[in-house]
Amino acid sequence: MKDYLRTQIRRVLDALGDVPDDFEIELEAPDRPEHGDLATNTALRLASVLGDNPRSIAETLAERLRGRVDPARIKSVEVAGPGFVNFRFAQDYLFDGLADLLAQGDTFGQTDAGAGERALVEYVSANPTGPLNVGHGRNAVLGDTIANLLAWTGYDVTREYYYNDAGRQMRVLAQSVRARYEALAGDVPTTTLTLDDDTTVEVPETFPEDGYLGQYIVEIAQNLYDEHGDALCATDDLAPFRAAAETAIFGDIEATLRALNIDMDGYANEQALHDEGRVDTVLDGLADAGYTYEEDGALWFKTTEFGTEDDTVLVKQTGEPTYRTPDIAYHAAKFERGFDLMVDVFGADHHAAYPDVLSALDVLGYDTDRVDVILYQFVTLVRGDEPVKMSTRRANYVTLDDLIEQVGADVTRFFFLMRSPDTHLNFDLELAEEESEKNPVFYLQYAHARICSVLDKAEEVDFSHDEDADLTLLTHEDEIALIKELLRFPQELQNAADARAPHFVPNYLRDVATAFSQFYDNCRIIGEEQELASARMRLALAAKTVLKNGLTVLGISAPRQM
Repeated sequence: MKDYLRTQIRRVLDALGDVPDDFEIELEAPDRPEHGDLATNTALRLASVLGDNPRSIAETLAERLRGRVDPARIKSVEVAGPGFVNFRFAQDYLFDGLADLLAQGDTFGQTDAGAGERALVEYVSANPTGPLNVGHGRNAVLGDTIANLLAWTGYDVTREYYYNDAGRQMRVLAQSVRARYEALAGDVPTTTLTLDDDTTVEVPETFPEDGYLGQYIVEIAQNLYDEHGDALCATDDLAPFRAAAETAIFGDIEATLRALNIDMDGYANEQALHDEGRVDTVLDGLADAGYTYEEDGALWFKTTEFGTEDDTVLVKQTGEPTYRTPDIAYHAAKFERGFDLMVDVFGADHHAAYPDVLSALDVLGYDTDRVDVILYQFVTLVRGDEPVKMSTRRANYVTLDDLIEQVGADVTRFFFLMRSPDTHLNFDLELAEEESEKNPVFYLQYAHARICSVLDKAEEVDFSHDEDADLTLLTHEDEIALIKELLRFPQELQNAADARAPHFVPNYLRDVATAFSQFYDNCRIIGEEQELASARMRLALAAKTVLKNGLTVLGISAPRQM
């Protein structure tokens, strides 16, 4: 409906003249239902452009729209306040929309807005140096849900995980495993480390500075010792330790993601970019364009020409590239693979780095408008208002596995999606552990289960709802309110996909569950006259469909019983 009304308003504005072609027409639901179903502030925003009173512009706009809109869709066009134009839907539009919803079933909400377009969503992208933490969890769920939204709106979506496996972190990981392995293989002197929280841990003296602590390192070392005995002590080669660690940790990471209903389509790594010559190619391209120089033994990128305070190092004095450099090569490879849209989900700590990557891509001739970077803020575990620390065995931090084990995968996913990515998330364990409608995900799942119960009960008493039920009998205000809420679903998904804002969906589904509860409390189904009861059953089925489809987009189950 929004697209239809925007088209009609645009045609009226074109006839008025003096309205810029790029003027965006805003349509939103009014705060109060009595003001209509949709409203536009177009007249208010055009007052200065047209040099006229906004109320007068609104009157002209409304008068011309009344002669243009389809009365089967729009019942009335009214002017309100200082210059708003309000629209009320026709009942035929509502009943036809409800019938379409029921006919589409599990596909209701899907659109073809992105048809023919290929999208790559890069998310998680944690280096395989340890179990995923809760911050990685927010990244994973945000990225996966954005990918779901793009798929539901017509894109051909590829989900990809990129990791750095050629830098210092992986070397320190291998050294950490080797030190633990050598301790298992023989008597090795130990030393005591004091951690940030003032706790202490005993490690071999050969343990690297900033080495990786946690039981998982000991487990990897033990597996190596069980397989090789002390044979690996005779070599200085870190390769077997790194390979064993990467394999074991990635196995754990993939298992954690599966527990969250996340399946990646592919993995990309830094070493492959070096092996394929892609890193050298982008460095040569930047040099040929005149955007690099050597100083103090390092290679620098002239990012000050793009507004940064200082230039950026691409290759260190040691000859090792900084992490920005393979990132540039990776993104260039994405373009070469032919993706129309590339979405990156990064932690807020990337805020200074990603603009440099985009600047380099601009220099290399790529259209960076096709890259959309989503930065998310970090997560604090709280109980009520108080920060908490959960006990953990495998690492010296709270792992994502720990969180999933404590509150469940559905709750974990939902809580990560409740807030806008750009806001800090307080993950309230007290609320997450609630197994009642106080818990927001349970509230939605209970609504779905309640509808399933109503439908099952109807079958038990041989009450069948007619697929050809007369939906025009649904005239109660709570029935109409629920229909309107349900028909918003495709637009809500489209809005969430376009804005890369998954939190729109749980907020909308809460409105659906509330509207259904109001309908269920005030409109008896079983026990009513047959034709009306049948129509109400169809409306209940429609609500179930929207709740289930919405939860599916969020990667959350829709149980029939709770």
